[in-house]
Amino acid sequence: MTSLDLRADPADLTAALVDVFSVSGEEGKLADLVQAALAEQAPHLEVVRNGDAVLARTRLGRPSRVILAGHLDTVPENSNLPSRRTGVGDDSVLHGLGSVDMKGGDAVFLHLAATLPEPRHDVTFVFYDNEEVEAVRNGLGRIERELPEWLAGDLAIVGEPSNGVIEAGCQGTLRVEVRTSGARAHTARAWMGSNAIHALAEPLQRLASYSPRVVEIDGLTYREGLQATAISGGVAGNVVPDAAVLTVNHRFAPDRGAEEAEAHVRGVFDGFDVTLVDMSPGALPGLSAPAAAELVAAAGGSAAAKLGWTDVARFAALGMPAVNFGPGDPTLAHTQQEWVRVGEIRGVAEVLRRFLS
Repeated sequence: MTSLDLRADPADLTAALVDVFSVSGEEGKLADLVQAALAEQAPHLEVVRNGDAVLARTRLGRPSRVILAGHLDTVPENSNLPSRRTGVGDDSVLHGLGSVDMKGGDAVFLHLAATLPEPRHDVTFVFYDNEEVEAVRNGLGRIERELPEWLAGDLAIVGEPSNGVIEAGCQGTLRVEVRTSGARAHTARAWMGSNAIHALAEPLQRLASYSPRVVEIDGLTYREGLQATAISGGVAGNVVPDAAVLTVNHRFAPDRGAEEAEAHVRGVFDGFDVTLVDMSPGALPGLSAPAAAELVAAAGGSAAAKLGWTDVARFAALGMPAVNFGPGDPTLAHTQQEWVRVGEIRGVAEVLRRFLS
């Protein structure tokens, strides 16, 4: 492929994007094509390159600015390239790596970048790299450090798949390790030792009897969770183990900050050795903000809570409301069977055009 037609049907543009290999760390070719297409077909935009991220924006002096952000990378290929389409019309389905996560969203944003030269909000488009790998490599973090003014706005829309429904805010997530200790002994003389794996019975019972919160924020319902995800321990088949580790993941509503969420989990496992392994705060929906309310109205007046963590949290940390809004079923992301309905791609484009026009 030598070029991208940004004015094409967003579904056709999605297929063109899918057919450009862009596994995390190898987004360079796609970034080159996006940069060239924006420079040629959207002369009303200021366009800059940052690593393998491409940024573009209007400078119309509007009283508010909206950020449309989408990552260019995909997970590794799994015999799902090139793209293919089945069916006809809006009911047809586009198959292929990244069609859901999230080249459908990228195609919508690129199409709007080229075909909406005078939006009623100033708009910043952010097409970034390395979202599907460890957070330290995420292109948004690099942009925040090197070009922070490009991430300033009044509302951020991240094009992650959301079944074409606005999903506002996101849950926070943290992971802890609960450690128990004991004393080794031969299992033939087990009374001479202390079994660390058996000592996990109490924290496991606390998990089994735990009642998660259900929280309503801005009319949206967030359901929390506290789940064991791994257990490790053991020395040999005939040795009483002297150490064991229970790994627990907590998904918490965005009305809880990071410190409060950590304190809550430590309270659940009071009396045990608890180590925080990782933490990603959530994002409040912020649907009362004017730009966010206008977007919800353009989408028909409804929104849902995001039950998961996405990069909307990065924008929320910068002080703006943020939503997920993109075509595709998120449960198909990262699967060999990724597919997205053509009508959903077009529908998301129409909502955003209505919002920005």
